[in-house]
Amino acid sequence: MPKFFCLQHGVSHLLLFRAALALSLFFSFNCSKTVPQFDAQRAFGYLQNQCDFGPRNPGSEAHQKTKQYLFDSLNKLTNLVSTQEFIHFDSALKKELILTNIVATFYPEEKERILLCAHWDTRPWADQDPQVENITQPILGANDGASGVAVLLELAHILSQKKPKFGVDIVFFDGEDYGRQRDLKNFCLGSSFFAKNLPIAGPKFGILLDMVGDKDLNIYKEQYSYTYAPEIVDLIWSKAKKLELNSFHDQVRHSVWDDHMPLILAGIPTVDIIDFDYPYWHTLQDTPDKCSEQSLETVGKLLISILYD
Repeated sequence: MPKFFCLQHGVSHLLLFRAALALSLFFSFNCSKTVPQFDAQRAFGYLQNQCDFGPRNPGSEAHQKTKQYLFDSLNKLTNLVSTQEFIHFDSALKKELILTNIVATFYPEEKERILLCAHWDTRPWADQDPQVENITQPILGANDGASGVAVLLELAHILSQKKPKFGVDIVFFDGEDYGRQRDLKNFCLGSSFFAKNLPIAGPKFGILLDMVGDKDLNIYKEQYSYTYAPEIVDLIWSKAKKLELNSFHDQVRHSVWDDHMPLILAGIPTVDIIDFDYPYWHTLQDTPDKCSEQSLETVGKLLISILYD
């Protein structure tokens, strides 16, 4: 995803009101007595399994195999799994790409719902690699691609066994990392299509996971999230403080154009949980050995607290 420090959007103040209202509705009743445990070893296995396919850049064989793997994995946990397929024309390469979002719904009878999401594709170009001969190669994307998906697959396993306080939709977005630098129209392709063609009942708010597997995990408040969904940011960081998750820092750092932005612009207040201080970002060195079970568990524990505590 690209990083920007200053960008303004005409997002209505109504969005902030809706976020506050959603939180008051969600968290006004009694907490669950028992909180499920996050299996960090299984989550890391999900990360490794994705990487075993190789780089999952759109159009590759590994991309197709991973799509089937993710669909099958979710389908074992809920019978409400669907795909959202669309075509993107790459004007630079003069070719069409078939991209696919994967949507899993848990407890559809619940009207109060949240959206949990991550991108599953990987970047076609290692354009930040220090070795110039590598910059045209696709990245493996252990952290930037597999980590958020791994956490949500483990969460899906938990959701299949224990009902949370409200309904949950998990979405894996395709085509997040397809754009070149400063080329916004070719980033966040899956989330943009999803936001314009919502296949689910409108969630009250969303949480996006991106680059959450770094061994040296440090998560700061992302600027756009804090601007357009401050109540949800405060909820997340208060939970992190209560759980003594020291990887979450109570400062704003980085403005990142990520999959949360199309959702925000569509009226769904969404927070990006992202560790953007990752030295292997968009390089061939973004491999599983740079990630850890503990980091996945940290983020997983936080989400479990939001869903069950």
